[in-house]
Amino acid sequence: MAGILATSPQGRYTVTELAKQLGHSGGAVGNACETLVTRGEAERLGDKPRTYRATSATAAAAQHTPAASPLSPPRPAQAGAVPAPAPPPSGRPGPVTRPNGQRYHPRALANLPDVEALQRLREASVPVLLYGPPGTGKTSLIEAAFGDLLTVAGDGDTTVGDLIGEYTQDDKGGYEFIYGPLVTAMQEGRALLLDDATLISPKVLAALYPAMDGRRQIQVKAHKGETITAAEGFYVIAGHNPGVHGAVLTEALASRFSMQIQVGSDYDLAASLNINRTAVRVARNLATRQEAGEVGWAPQLRELIAFQKIADVLGTAVAFANLVGIAPLEDRDTVTEIVTKAIGSPITALALGRQL
Repeated sequence: MAGILATSPQGRYTVTELAKQLGHSGGAVGNACETLVTRGEAERLGDKPRTYRATSATAAAAQHTPAASPLSPPRPAQAGAVPAPAPPPSGRPGPVTRPNGQRYHPRALANLPDVEALQRLREASVPVLLYGPPGTGKTSLIEAAFGDLLTVAGDGDTTVGDLIGEYTQDDKGGYEFIYGPLVTAMQEGRALLLDDATLISPKVLAALYPAMDGRRQIQVKAHKGETITAAEGFYVIAGHNPGVHGAVLTEALASRFSMQIQVGSDYDLAASLNINRTAVRVARNLATRQEAGEVGWAPQLRELIAFQKIADVLGTAVAFANLVGIAPLEDRDTVTEIVTKAIGSPITALALGRQL
């Protein structure tokens, strides 16, 4: 990939053009390009279609051995998936950098790093539904696994147009049809995340189902009845938060996802990230009680990371007071009791004091 870009430093290449030259699927090529962009070894110029050109670092990247190429990971290439992270000397997989620059630490899934497991499932065209409380890392895992990811943030207001596309006024006062993320993912062979999929109306989700079954096609009725056929590498993955009000996993939706994986917070990871040990212990305690049905809420990894940031800025006592304050009202007395016992002094929800 880098070699082709480096031969013409000023040249501009679309994913389709590169895929034809290399003989790989569009999804794999697009993902490899994004990997090079992340490393600073290529530059993305446009999205419709995705277009790339070389940077000053591309030529050096082209000198790498084939084993180091983004299109040649140790295992067979997976359509559109990023290569699994190379394991450090200890044999454990290293962290994976997400598009926002944050690092994701792989967890075990079916005796594999979860990132690699999802990539293999994509290669086998097995749709996956990840479910668990908000803040447990479902989206982080998916972003780490698929570098070519497009995301639909689902809610009760999500429309068919949000998925497929709709007419938008252009600069000249006219209207043009702008494809939505579903059509873009199908055309370019990319991964599509339905985040909070179970908050989307079943009538809206019905527009997606033909793309996920054997037809792998949808009809864009709003755009001259155009038929879109999914390119190789197109893949749908979804997230579901069972405890969120309004989240309903219908039989029609569940049946489209052959594999459903529960995701909980990794409290061992929280401890390894140097998050306050007492806070982690409180979270474990509440999680155990939540499983037993004694409480309905427990801090997840997201809340623990926020706890440490607050503690670093305003102090541990304030962070614990905030932890009590973010607990749902029905669980707040229990959380207060557990935190008070853990830190050895009374604690109340964070609130403003007197005027200074």
